[in-house]
Amino acid sequence: MHQESATGSNKGLIPGRRRALFAIAGGQLLVLTLWFSASAVAPQLETLWELSSGQTAGLTLAVQIGFVAGALISAITGLADAIPSRRLFVIAAFAGAVANLSLLAMNADTYPLAFTLRLLTGVTLAAVYPAGLKVMAGWFIRGRGMALGVLVGALTIGSAAPHLVRGLGFDWQGVVIAASAAAVVGGVVLAFLVKDGPHEVSGHHFSFRQISKVARNQGVRLSTYGYLGHMWELYAMWTWTAAFLAASAAARGTGDGWVPTATFFIIGIGGVGSWLAGGLADRIGRSKIAGGSMAISGTCALATPLVFGLSPVLAVGLFALWGLTVVADSAQFSTMVTETADPDVRGTALTLQTALGFLLTLVTIRGVPVIAEAVGWRWAFPILALGPAIGVVAMVRLKRSPAALDLAGGLG
Repeated sequence: MHQESATGSNKGLIPGRRRALFAIAGGQLLVLTLWFSASAVAPQLETLWELSSGQTAGLTLAVQIGFVAGALISAITGLADAIPSRRLFVIAAFAGAVANLSLLAMNADTYPLAFTLRLLTGVTLAAVYPAGLKVMAGWFIRGRGMALGVLVGALTIGSAAPHLVRGLGFDWQGVVIAASAAAVVGGVVLAFLVKDGPHEVSGHHFSFRQISKVARNQGVRLSTYGYLGHMWELYAMWTWTAAFLAASAAARGTGDGWVPTATFFIIGIGGVGSWLAGGLADRIGRSKIAGGSMAISGTCALATPLVFGLSPVLAVGLFALWGLTVVADSAQFSTMVTETADPDVRGTALTLQTALGFLLTLVTIRGVPVIAEAVGWRWAFPILALGPAIGVVAMVRLKRSPAALDLAGGLG
């Protein structure tokens, strides 16, 4: 068991804890606007740069590939535990802003360079996301599920923000500039407004025994299986929701000017889901909340053909429920790792989990448009339900395992 000692801090008496919660979440929100800064304006870039559908998808895939590469390097080398988490976050945020802003110099003849810049942006985000989780975990033991839920909620809203900027009428350059500026501000917030929490684990030198220690941990393994099922669904849904809604509007014979704003709402509402799920998980158990969220989101994926071509109210209603639940479980998988992994390899365990999850997203982000081209957008999303189904099984096994005693104070 890896329960950390409960002190007065465990009763919510840590000075500055609430400020840290909002500052860390705010910084994460601002930096994560980099993720979809190109995807949100993909239709404009496709026309302006004369891109093929594969190249357009590549702008999103490049971020995922970069994230996976960066996370794997971090996990294998132990970087996530060797460098202080806040320092790593700040450096990566600034580097990501520079890579993203460099897109302004691109044109149709420099697509390979644009792909490379998106790849580098993904590498930087591989440092930002797990580092943010580790900084937050350093402030919370009791209420950690809520805290990481708030953090993932911030990530969700940040990821959705470029769609809102686009929906407000900004061109692609405006979206890119806004995201880069937000990332710089996010780095400044972590640099100057946040200190290390009382439960932050000091850095240490890397040993390959860290990887084997993580792999042998049953709680980390089952949490990761659930996370993989969750990630099979999540980023493909986020990436292609706008395309599905636009195709649905075309099938109905109506305009699609509402799609960017609706997409922001659909993705952004996941922030509320993450916050609510985090609080519930602290009270009734993480495996129950994660499994329940996946059961609902998987059902939504299966139901998408039923609303294709119907009123936007019906389509957006179903997708809003999907958006609410599709990311609600995400923070709980990370929290499970922080509660079951040995503290000295917590950063490595978090980074390895996220690396494997984002590696899997490459399959569905590329696969969904292939299905759409073959049989139409109506049938593009049901395959995503496979991941949540597997994740539910993993959560049932985790609930029945000895590792459940380490989760949410023994609630599983």
